[in-house]
Amino acid sequence: MTTPFDPAAFAQRQLDAYNDRDLARFVAEYTDDVCLYRLGEAEPFLAGKAAMAEHYQRNRFQQPGLHAELVNRMVFGNKVIDHERVTTDAQPTPSEVAAIYEVTPDGIAKVWFAR
Repeated sequence: MTTPFDPAAFAQRQLDAYNDRDLARFVAEYTDDVCLYRLGEAEPFLAGKAAMAEHYQRNRFQQPGLHAELVNRMVFGNKVIDHERVTTDAQPTPSEVAAIYEVTPDGIAKVWFAR
């Protein structure tokens, strides 16, 4: 029996791992050639799972109080759009972030961020 393709499940698992600061679980939801973009920019600011893992380990998962709250999620085919409210102990107010995930059966292949 084949499991149906569920793009939202990839987004949820990576969000759960992000909040748990579990790098292995987090990157497991992405393809090896994942590209991360800032919305409106043509070139990725991160390319490849290894570069992404290094960036998140060094710049995100070390932040005390790091937590991303899912405010809203929309799914359009293989695209998942999450509105997240991200908090850390270092920032007095949360950051509002939109993440657009392009998901394949092998994992999240592209992400666009808007702040």
